[in-house]
Formats: sequence, C-alpha cells, structure tokens
Amino acid sequence: MRILQVSAELFPLLKTGGLADVTGALPTALQAAGHDVRALLPGFPAIVAGVRDSAPQAEFDTPWGERVRLQRGRIPGSAPGVPDLPTYWIDAPRLYDRPGNPYEDEHRQPYGDNHLRFALLGWAAARLAHGMDAKWQPQVVHAHDWHAALAPTYLACVPQPAGLPRAATVYTVHNLAYQGLFAPWHLQELGLPPAAFHMNGLEYHGQISFMKGGLCFADRITTVSPTYAREIQTPEQGFGLDGVLRSRAHVLSGILNGVDDRVWNPATDTLLGARFDRKKMPGKARCKAALQAELGLTEQADAPLFILVSRLTEQKGLPLVLEGLDAIVGQGGQLALLGSGDGWLEAAFRERAAASPAQVSVTLGYSEALAHRLFGGGDVTLVPSLFEPCGLTQMYGLKYGSLPLVHRVGGLADTVVDSSLENIADGTATGFVFDRFDGEAFARAVRRAIALFRRPTDWRAVRAAAMNRPADWGLAANQYVSVYEQALAA
Repeated sequence: MRILQVSAELFPLLKTGGLADVTGALPTALQAAGHDVRALLPGFPAIVAGVRDSAPQAEFDTPWGERVRLQRGRIPGSAPGVPDLPTYWIDAPRLYDRPGNPYEDEHRQPYGDNHLRFALLGWAAARLAHGMDAKWQPQVVHAHDWHAALAPTYLACVPQPAGLPRAATVYTVHNLAYQGLFAPWHLQELGLPPAAFHMNGLEYHGQISFMKGGLCFADRITTVSPTYAREIQTPEQGFGLDGVLRSRAHVLSGILNGVDDRVWNPATDTLLGARFDRKKMPGKARCKAALQAELGLTEQADAPLFILVSRLTEQKGLPLVLEGLDAIVGQGGQLALLGSGDGWLEAAFRERAAASPAQVSVTLGYSEALAHRLFGGGDVTLVPSLFEPCGLTQMYGLKYGSLPLVHRVGGLADTVVDSSLENIADGTATGFVFDRFDGEAFARAVRRAIALFRRPTDWRAVRAAAMNRPADWGLAANQYVSVYEQALAA
C-alpha cells in the first residue's frame, strides 16, 4: 500500500510534543510491515536541515497565487537496518523560514498567516494525490492534527484530474483542544468553494475550523487511544465538536500509540549514564544518583524522586502538583521538573525550587537528553492531566520503571493499572490512578505511591510489571493498516 503521512512535525527533525514522536515512529512501523510510506512536511529550518539529498520535485501554485516548490529527499534511518524514509518537503521560505517555534512568534502569539502556512500543507498533499509526482501517487493520505486537516478537505472539495484513482483519506486527532480556527474571509484565499463553509464542513461558530474540515471530509477518523475516542463524543471533552464526532462515530477508531523502542529503551539508551532492564536494575540506581547530583538535589537513594516532563499548562494538571508539592517534600520526596509554558506556572515552580533547592529542581525549556535522564533516574512520573488524548510521557515512565501517577482519562486510563491491593496481588498493577480531578484525590495518590515505595518488595514487583507492559508500534501499525483498508473500501 502506498501511504502518504502528512504532518507539521517529525522526530528527530522537529519536535514540540508527542505528535512528532508518533509521526516519526509510525512510518517506520508501516515500512516494517511491507508498505510504501512517504512523508510530507513543511519546509521549517530544522526539517530542511535534516532531510538528506534534497532535489526539486515540482513547482506549483498555491490557491492564493504564490509559486512554491516541492522538494524530495530522505530522512536517514534512526538505527542500522532501519530504512530511510522518503520525504517531500515544501520549499516556501516566506512562509516557513522563521526561527524558533514553528507555530508562534517570539511573543508566543500564533503567526498571523498560519492559515496560509498550514493550508499549503494540505494543498500539497492533495496535489501529490492528484499526480504531482508522476512516479508515485499515494493510495492513502494520512493527515495528522489540525495543521494537516485541510488535506482531506481539499481532496473532497477540489476536482481531481480525470483518469486518476481517488486517494482515500484518514485523519488523526492528536488533541481536539487545538483546532486551527481562522476568520471566515480567508475561505476564498484558501481556494475552497463556498459550499465547504457550512455546518457539515469547515464552519464553526462563524469561523473556519481546519480541524472540523478533517473530521467532516476524511473517509476515516482515528484518535490516539480508545478511551479518548469515546470521551470526545461527549460535551465535556468534545470542545464543541462532539456532535460532529457522534455523527461520524461509525468511521471513528481509537488506536493507542506505541513507544519507539529504538529511541526509548533503558537497555540501549546512550543518553543514560548507565543502562538497565527489568531483570538487571542496578543501573537505574546509578541513574538516580547521577540525576540527583546533576540537579543539585540531595543524593538520597531512599527519597522517592517524582519527575514531571510536560508543557506547563493547566490542562496538564500542573496546579494539582503545585498544591501537592509541600506534601511530597514533607513526606521525604523530591520533584524534578522539565518543561515550559504558561508564565504564571513557570514563575510558581521557579519560586518553589528557590525555596527548597535540595528537594525541588525546575528546568525550564526542553532537552531531549535531560528528559531521558529524568525517566532513567525517576521513581514516579507525574501525569495528572485534566484530559489526555493518549500521552506518551506515562508510557516512557512505564518503560523506564518510573511508575506513572495519572488521572483516569483518555490514554492514561488505557495504559496504567492502579496499584490497588488486588492488582498488586495478581501482578497487573503498573502505577497509581486517581479518579476525581482535585487536590485531595491527587494527594491520596501521592501518599499511596510513597507508601508503596517504602515497601521495596512490592515496589520492585510493580516496577517489573510496568516495564514488562507491551508498547509495540507494530501492533498500532497493524490497526492503522486496517483503517486504511476500510478507507479504501469506502
């Protein structure tokens, strides 16, 4: 099957969150299953720098009359034996050649021309499906998140050349909260017919919603966990799109993300000071001691080390962590945080670290290497999100024996089994789960985590079960192939 993956990010070239991890791992898993996969990406500087052997593929006009170029190259395989990923990238420096965050300016404001920048991503995908590369036409166009959501919209609304088979479309929602909303007067600029702007199309409370276009026009819709697929059909978590999703429930699937074992594996991770696996754990103790020393925390093996690797937003449950931080420290625990986001949360965590530097470490920004060291040295991974489509953080925690402490929503509910007495007894417990999203429920989960940490035999058993949990991308890839086949049949 010929599959075109369309996204704004792809690890290891460009990553602002979990989207890049998924779009970096899924193509390789599909290649391993024997499929012909290519990626389409915007020409952001980091992407241009990472694609090898780039050469012009075609020139084409945007709907608003700008002439741009499509380049083709390859992304090298991430390990010996892993094939390169053939890649198209859009050569449009006026739109993409900007420093820093690919979506926001230096004041953290969305770029005023984002509607053009990401409409072009969908437009280029449609042009490829319509034969822009005479030697390769995708059978399936798989668009990821709002940035690529106009790909199925263009393919549904713009006539294709005669004689070409129609490409099937699949649209994956990674986070329904970010929808790509723009003013309605941009419709003509985007080259879409007026008929596309209606309640069963792009129109959303008088605005253009890229996300809604993907939901309405794709042949099949997926999201990144089974529980989230059910949650987004409710008013509580549907962000105003629950009615659309209920109307298309017959084409909606939840496919749980996997973990890329080539990148996230404590037995082979070169970013760790010592390697380990569930049968040989001394290396984890060395990772913890090294991490405590690196961050200026008291080097104390029997202090439970809570880690937090996250965007600093209220959605991620960070106010609960602030509220419960005194209790963590008061019970002998430590916290190491890596992330950035809302200014007031950054300031609040900085203040707490300044007040208790031997127990609390805060690193603002993002470092892939430090993230690996945090999972390698941590005992408990905090993911107390208000909502969470899938979450990869808790999966990395499971893989590295840093037991996740999570709110029972979305993919967190699908991946973490609470350490209740009965679950410990039957060997299924892998972490700590709380149901009510409030400070009291979070605090009880923290107390249970620390209590289990003080019982080394039970702690080791739960940690071994967590590290043994399957998280293979091969299984997810097979489920995506099934969805592609359904889309082609439709």
